[in-house]
Amino acid sequence: TFSFDIRGGQKAAFTFLNSLQIFKLAVSLGGTESLASHPAAMTHSGIPFEVRQRIGVLETTVRLSIGVEHPDDLLADLTQALAAV
Repeated sequence: TFSFDIRGGQKAAFTFLNSLQIFKLAVSLGGTESLASHPAAMTHSGIPFEVRQRIGVLETTVRLSIGVEHPDDLLADLTQALAAV
């Protein structure tokens, strides 16, 4: 699992997430599937904006959990989703 920020604001982050085809948009459930999430709108939505900013959970932050799919397929999915931004 790792997090990164997408340039272009929240809209770009949502475009990236909605463009993913292999990664599923969900919080980690401890399974074997690759997942993507937008922590500010999902797991950290109840935390005040100022606190999220201080701890680095921005409107542009995306979190990925890597599953058991073939690495080449995951890289291709990430590449095409980044191209959509």
